[in-house]
Amino acid sequence: MVNPSASAVTARARVVIRKALAADHHVELAETSRRGHATRLAQGAAASGVDVVVVLGGDGTLNEAANGLAGSETAMAALPGGSTNVFARTLGVPNDPVDATAVVMEALEHDAITPVGLGSVNGRYFLFHTGIGFDAAVVSQVERRSGLKRYAGHPLYVYATLSTWQRHYDRTRPRFAVHFPGGAVVDDAYFAVCLNTDPYTYMGKRPLHLAPDATFDKGLAMFSLRSLSLPTIVAVTASALGKGRRARSSPRTDYRSDLSSVTVRGHGPFPYQVDGDYLGEVDQLDFRHQPDALRLVMPVPAAQSSPR
Repeated sequence: MVNPSASAVTARARVVIRKALAADHHVELAETSRRGHATRLAQGAAASGVDVVVVLGGDGTLNEAANGLAGSETAMAALPGGSTNVFARTLGVPNDPVDATAVVMEALEHDAITPVGLGSVNGRYFLFHTGIGFDAAVVSQVERRSGLKRYAGHPLYVYATLSTWQRHYDRTRPRFAVHFPGGAVVDDAYFAVCLNTDPYTYMGKRPLHLAPDATFDKGLAMFSLRSLSLPTIVAVTASALGKGRRARSSPRTDYRSDLSSVTVRGHGPFPYQVDGDYLGEVDQLDFRHQPDALRLVMPVPAAQSSPR
């Protein structure tokens, strides 16, 4: 499955990747053409008994494909085709799609397919995170300039972050409350992210670590920011570029992990995004951890890798 509009997808890469996969496997090419199309294509593949859907696209395309495959016997393999490729890089797949293809082919040769847990928010699965509040407002600004993503990439996100902080997000009041199992509440949040994996994202080649406890075999992690002051944002970002300990222990933040469920209730409508796709504003989000929801092709550890 290919998203031909993704930032890093080129005609040459598509030809090389298809030829490489076809050397040892029967391959059928399907191209996405609109939002939601990858989910329907993946559902069709699962219904037809396809063994593996190899997805070449950005994080949004991977998310849609995962939503079509979750709960089925059909596995998903991730090839990076977007501007950031958080999920593929989190798996340890090279950020070049042709190099990543070699890794996926080796994994298929070793039958390295593992059931992994996913998060769900209001019934939609997410692979690595759901951003709430300020984070989602930044993604909204990026999507308004989507034509620049192929060329601007990370500088566009930096610009959108500064622009959103200055003009496009209400920083005068908390936007929502985070309700945890057992009754604990963080009622003064401006930004939060619910994570299924770590890192949260990448800044160039540098990962931003907010939730090292977020792994496929554990529950969800929730990181909440209780201030959008510039010093707080700078301090949290600087910490996340390392191991993130100070970010998680700051009095301006709240961090909890291995959660089976979380509910976010707004003080009025608030924006959210799922795996990098902006989905609008809502009044409430209900999160659940779904164990063993997706069969995923995983890179083979170096110790098990056959020499080339």
